[in-house]
Amino acid sequence: MISIDLRSKNKKSFFAKLVPLTVDHYMITQAFPSFIISLSVILAALMLERLLVLLDLLAADSSPLGTFLGLLTDLIPHYLGLAIPAALCVSVFSTIRRISINNEIDALLSIGVSLFRCAKPFIIVGLIISLFSIILYGYIQPYARYDFRAAFYYASHAGWAPHIQGRMVVQPDNNLMMITNKADQHGTHLSGIFIRSLTTNDKKEPVEHLIVAKQGYFHMASDNTKVELDLMDGQIVTIRPNEDNHVTFFDKATRILKRNSKNVAFRERGDDEREMTLSELYHQMRHHTVATPYLDIEAEFHFRLTRALSIIFIPILATGLAVMKKRSRRNIGLAIAAIILVAYDHIQQFGADLIQHGHHSPLVALWLPFIFFGIICNLCLLQKSGFYSLYPDFLIQYFKRKSGKA
Repeated sequence: MISIDLRSKNKKSFFAKLVPLTVDHYMITQAFPSFIISLSVILAALMLERLLVLLDLLAADSSPLGTFLGLLTDLIPHYLGLAIPAALCVSVFSTIRRISINNEIDALLSIGVSLFRCAKPFIIVGLIISLFSIILYGYIQPYARYDFRAAFYYASHAGWAPHIQGRMVVQPDNNLMMITNKADQHGTHLSGIFIRSLTTNDKKEPVEHLIVAKQGYFHMASDNTKVELDLMDGQIVTIRPNEDNHVTFFDKATRILKRNSKNVAFRERGDDEREMTLSELYHQMRHHTVATPYLDIEAEFHFRLTRALSIIFIPILATGLAVMKKRSRRNIGLAIAAIILVAYDHIQQFGADLIQHGHHSPLVALWLPFIFFGIICNLCLLQKSGFYSLYPDFLIQYFKRKSGKA
């Protein structure tokens, strides 16, 4: 007698279930363009205000374009962490809404594919993005935040960074005046230069230096403490009181136009808990050796974890709110999703503040809202899948059936 175990034919391992099928490929292909567009638009909108502020501050100090681009690069990880969850929600919502309007959801439901199965590829993508967000929040953002603060500090304290125009009088301080006939390469390559500089000698008497040169090149010193001007093919006329004037000819000379009297050395990374990585935060929670309060470190550690893991539930929430009713073209699900996400983000920040002030533990202030957020997202999808109903008439019919049996 031969026995066949029919259950083995349908039995799949956990990893086999994660392998994307045709439906999964179709869903991801439909959502990917929306995700890229949404991410680009949201990222640009979030960074726009900060970009304008940086442009004003750097333009006031005549800082070079490279400094601005470096600061912009350091800002991207911070705003990327805000834009990714929103872009994921928008892309999943728009994809499910589109296939719902085209009755593709009905076709899938008619062959036994549930809404949870439709949301499976998005949930897997959310899991991948969540793992990436742990790296982003835990390791990339701390270094980027420190690099931004250091670069902005150097841009603000490195002294006068000249980018002048031809025939423009430049006076970086009261003892120096300069004018040039022509300026090229963003004002760093000069031609026809005249400089008037005032100094004092050993007797505290004023000394005037008149410098003319055919060409000059601006550059910052290697230690970022002064601006130097390399002069080519010129002469210096030195005028001293009660002495004859002295003329010096040169082929090349270097002139320090601005020396920074302040110490431009920036502090070490780690004075702020937001500049620490997840590993460093965990180490400080076990062996507190820094001046940063322990509660601030604990709040930052749990805040990053809950924030990253919450992304897993966003596709579930977007799928549940995107399914439309029959013969209905209006859907306020995206607005509801935005309200839920913004409210949850504020609750997380408020929970972190409660931990920092010692009012509640991380379990109550952060992980409990995280659990409730996951429950709400799953309830939204369960309600649309027909597994249960929250409408009063369903409850009335349920109690009627119970009373009739009694």
